[in-house]
Amino acid sequence: MRLRTWTILSLLSVPVAQFAWGQTSESAKLVSAEAHPPDLSANNYAVLGATPGQEALVRAQIQVMQPNVYPLRVLFLPHWKYVDTTRTFRLHVPTGYASAMFTHLSSRSVFIDSDRYGSDDSLGYWLAHELRHLSANSASENDANKAACEYRKRRTDARKPNIR
Repeated sequence: MRLRTWTILSLLSVPVAQFAWGQTSESAKLVSAEAHPPDLSANNYAVLGATPGQEALVRAQIQVMQPNVYPLRVLFLPHWKYVDTTRTFRLHVPTGYASAMFTHLSSRSVFIDSDRYGSDDSLGYWLAHELRHLSANSASENDANKAACEYRKRRTDARKPNIR
């Protein structure tokens, strides 16, 4: 048993490059120190797990609200996965409240329970709340509720017809 273990460990410790015969090209160029990936725009975020209608709605709502800090990703999850994610992140929901979406501040991700978020109007309403969590970089529910009024006002103003 020991011989087998030492043989496996010694084989795994040998650099794989010694045995690998990769294809090489004479015209292969090394990446220079000056090269860098293009800068991401402020509103470059991914919407994952959403239907095309939900994605369009989320993007339209965020564009109207013009938050100070954009999320990096907005994830629509089925209920079972949403519940598992809340357990993983140890989400604290105050007594008497239900959670249809939450924000993970350190990853700048908004998680939405696709089975329970309600109507399209409620999606925008609560998305404003979650975006205020990101802007304030705070987990305080009271602060997010108070500050979300600004984003909700922008949503309301965008729905009003322009009367001249």
